[in-house]
Amino acid sequence: TSPFTFRKLAGCTLFITGASRGIGKAIALKAAKDGANIVIAAKTAEPHPTLPGTIYTAAEEIEAAGGKALPCIVNVREEQQIISAVEKAVKTFGGIDILVNNASAISLTGTLETATKKVNLMMDVNVRGTYLTSKACLPHLRKSKNPHILNLSPPMNLNPMWFKNHCAYTISKYGMSMCVLGMAEEFRGEVAVNALWPKTAIHTAAMDMLGGSGIEKQCRKTDILADAAYCILTKPKSFTGNFIIDEVLLREEGVKDFDVYAIAPG
Repeated sequence: TSPFTFRKLAGCTLFITGASRGIGKAIALKAAKDGANIVIAAKTAEPHPTLPGTIYTAAEEIEAAGGKALPCIVNVREEQQIISAVEKAVKTFGGIDILVNNASAISLTGTLETATKKVNLMMDVNVRGTYLTSKACLPHLRKSKNPHILNLSPPMNLNPMWFKNHCAYTISKYGMSMCVLGMAEEFRGEVAVNALWPKTAIHTAAMDMLGGSGIEKQCRKTDILADAAYCILTKPKSFTGNFIIDEVLLREEGVKDFDVYAIAPG
C-alpha cells in the first residue's frame, strides 16, 4: 500500500517558487490531488523559447488535478514581487501553510568559465531569493497549524569534490541549506524547516539543457521528489532541521519498488 493516499493537505495553502515546470510543478500537482491551494510563484508568464510551461499552463494543470491555483509573476531576485505575491496569497486563501523554495539557477561551470552575470544569478536566485521568500512568508507561516518550509537543496558536505567542478553553484546551493540550518533552529517549535535533495539525476527541462539528448535514461521522474516532499510536508512541525535524500526517506516510509520512478526501467 502506498503511504500517499490520504487527503492530508486538503485546504492547505502552498507557496511554491519555480512551480511553472519541473520539480516545483510536480510537488504542486501532488498537493493539488488533495485539494490544496497552490500559489505558483514563478517568472515565466510568456512562453519561453526553449523551456515548456508558464504559470498559467501550470495553473490549469493544478486546477485539473483538483487544487486551486493562484499564478503570480515572481522573479525571486525582486523582493517587491515576492512581497506582492505573499500578500495576494494571504488575501486569496487566508494564509500560507507551506513554503517550497524550489526556484534555482544552475551553471555547472568552473571558476574561470563562470560569467559574472551567472554568478550573480545563482547567488541572487538560490541564496538571496530563498532567504527573502522565507522572510516574507514566515510571519504568515507562524499563524498556521502545521507550517513547513522545504528547500530543494543538498545536505552540506564539505568534501572538496562537491566544490571543485562548479564552485559558484555549490556555494549557492549550500547557501540554501544554511538557511535550513539557521531557520530550523531560529523557529524551532513554530515552523518546520527542512531540505530535500534527490539521490539521482531528475529528468526536467533543466536537465535536458545541461545533459543534452539521451540524458533522461540516467534520470528518475520528478514523481520521486513529489512523493518525498509530500511525506515531509505532512509530518508534524516537530520534524525539523533535516537534510533528506528522496530515496532514503521513501525506503523508511516503506516504498520498495523504485523502478516506478525510473525513466528507463532498470
